[in-house]
Amino acid sequence: MPHDAEAIAVFGYELGLLKRIRRSGWWHAGVRDPESVAEHTMRAAQLAAIIAAEEGADPSRAAFLALWHDSQETRTGDLPHTAGAYLAKPDPSKITSDQTENLPEKSRQSIRRAVEEYESRETLESLCAKDADKLEMLLQAVEYRDVGVHRVEGWIESARKDLKTGTGRRIAEAATTVSPLAWRNR
Repeated sequence: MPHDAEAIAVFGYELGLLKRIRRSGWWHAGVRDPESVAEHTMRAAQLAAIIAAEEGADPSRAAFLALWHDSQETRTGDLPHTAGAYLAKPDPSKITSDQTENLPEKSRQSIRRAVEEYESRETLESLCAKDADKLEMLLQAVEYRDVGVHRVEGWIESARKDLKTGTGRRIAEAATTVSPLAWRNR
């Protein structure tokens, strides 16, 4: 058991990198200090739960899938979409397999299954989690635009076109028409 605890602690330290890895695509838009992968993941997981609840899916499962969707970036960094022309897309399942190799069996399998399900886009929960990933990016783009970053329309449109759920599409429509500070008026 001490070895299992040590392996989990080591993985916890690796996951801590996500707090320091910046979402690099925003530098292209002129954002000097973009949010971290961990910050993105937090709101994506929260949105995944909400979307899943509205879509009749399992909110806990959708949030769990979203929680692990970018965890591989501890090994690759956050690659902007412009890297795709020069690099093959890293295999999230392979990276996750390497990351979790020393974890106890139950933890290892739980994380690996989550990443595989998210990547498959075959369950309603995985579609909700992916929509949450896109919506989080859209919300962030609108927030950056609201504070004066001008070149974010591509992120907004990219997110909108990739949404699969009705709930996701409705949220995107609303998000582009309300102020990021509208919550203060309620």
